[in-house]
Amino acid sequence: MTEKADLGRKELDTEKLYAARLYAAKARPYLASALFALHVVDSPRTPTMAVDRHWRCYVSPAFVAHTPLDELAAVWVHEVSHLLRDHHGRGDRYVDKHGLNRVGERLRLNIAADCEINDDVYGDGLPYPSGAVHPDQLRLPAGLLMEDYLPRFGLGRFTDGYAWLDCGSGADGGDRVWDLGPDGAHGLSEHERDAVRYRVAQAIDGQPGTAPKGWQRWAERAFHPPQPWRELLGAAVRSASASAGAGDDYTYGRPARRAAALPRVILPALRRNPPRVCVVIDTSGSVSDEELGTALLEVAAIGRAVGGRRDLVGVVSCDAAAGVAHPLCQAEGIPLIGGGGTDLRAGFAQALRTRPDVIVALTDGWTPWPEAPPPCRTVVGLFYRDPKKSDVELRRPPDWARTVTIG
Repeated sequence: MTEKADLGRKELDTEKLYAARLYAAKARPYLASALFALHVVDSPRTPTMAVDRHWRCYVSPAFVAHTPLDELAAVWVHEVSHLLRDHHGRGDRYVDKHGLNRVGERLRLNIAADCEINDDVYGDGLPYPSGAVHPDQLRLPAGLLMEDYLPRFGLGRFTDGYAWLDCGSGADGGDRVWDLGPDGAHGLSEHERDAVRYRVAQAIDGQPGTAPKGWQRWAERAFHPPQPWRELLGAAVRSASASAGAGDDYTYGRPARRAAALPRVILPALRRNPPRVCVVIDTSGSVSDEELGTALLEVAAIGRAVGGRRDLVGVVSCDAAAGVAHPLCQAEGIPLIGGGGTDLRAGFAQALRTRPDVIVALTDGWTPWPEAPPPCRTVVGLFYRDPKKSDVELRRPPDWARTVTIG
């Protein structure tokens, strides 16, 4: 009986494995919450250590027995890095986008993901594990993402030494025979996984300069992801209307705070009037029916953003000419008339007749704009257009407008 076969029957040395995790958490404290979120699964079929997308860590007892403690700690950090950086989801998207179905593509994904991690994850208390792939070994530059590495190399003489590499489905998205699957025990839900990532990003952001630049960039994206345009538009409207109508009238319904200094005099308090908002909707032929439907949904959202006073929100439909401003309380019956060319200058002129505090223009941007800024705050919701797919010149909104791209 060979020594290798004998090692295959070894029990998992959990004391050593968990000591290595503590070592890893001490060396990389900002990753501690992620390291302890992993559930260990004894898996003799796993070559070394591997993870699945549900945050289970499959561990070979033979690998633990033969690996020094500090190097085992480095592998802990490596494996959890795959999950934090969503290499399984990114791998699936890359395969679908490029139609990859050849044998070995998942290995290539795993190698590219390792290159993204390994260029700055080691050192400062964590040794470089034996056999770990580095971009230099593939004649590739450091500091790139998995998606940047993939087009730059194929399986060949530089990758022959990594045929054994297998960090699990959590590294490339491909299922493994040892995976417990989505219904297996001790897997994290999608919300739980997101919560772990957020805690790690928060830990990195709270200790600037202690993490490598790659992790700092990751944390920045995790803290400030691309926000949904609806939230941005609502925030822009609330910001624009925040100062509108503030303290511009007096009321005796509530005494002024300074009245206590003059006990025999009743002083009125400044009253905040709710802002009036006029929404100009581009109804030209270049705006689709779906976008017009989206515009009406945004009108309702704008009404909520300014406190639910639908009577204070008006709507103007405009192509080359502007229609009458309709109140939002009739949103279900607002006629979006148009279909011709685009000139929102007429829409702005009609909106100003309602004396609004805020104007919101929802348009595709193919329009001339007023030369002078309106005497009120302005927000532009810009329907996305690819400038390469149109002969019409896209005119960016003026600097005096707060612009949010829709879609």
